[in-house]
Amino acid sequence: MLKVDTIEQGTVIDHIKAGKGEKVLRMLGIDEDYTYRVALVMNVSSKEKGKKDIVKIEGKEVSERNANKIALISPSATINIIKNEKVIKKFKVELPKDLTDAGKCPNPNCITNHEVSIQMFKLEKDRYRCHYCERSATPEELVK
Repeated sequence: MLKVDTIEQGTVIDHIKAGKGEKVLRMLGIDEDYTYRVALVMNVSSKEKGKKDIVKIEGKEVSERNANKIALISPSATINIIKNEKVIKKFKVELPKDLTDAGKCPNPNCITNHEVSIQMFKLEKDRYRCHYCERSATPEELVK
């Protein structure tokens, strides 16, 4: 049996789509230089999805903006904010209707990829449309 220690303060991201935990860590800027404990557990059994990933990050509270980015990678993820080894806040990520400065247009010809500008997208059904070039993309395509 695999046992991962509890964390004093930080964030636990649960119900991440299987195989996407590493991408979540990269998006949050967690790499080998991060000095606190980090646990990535991949392909854990899940009643709802069959398999899932779980990420535990000590010393970091995920902001709402980053939660929106996590939703782009794994829209069923849940965020648990931990203080004194207890969950003080728990919420499910949501795809935002309007996304500002949190993704990158996949269109190589989009002006936002050549000039300094704020990325803006609008959710239409299950895809985002770029404010500038109007290209439609899946949520995950916006996060590199």
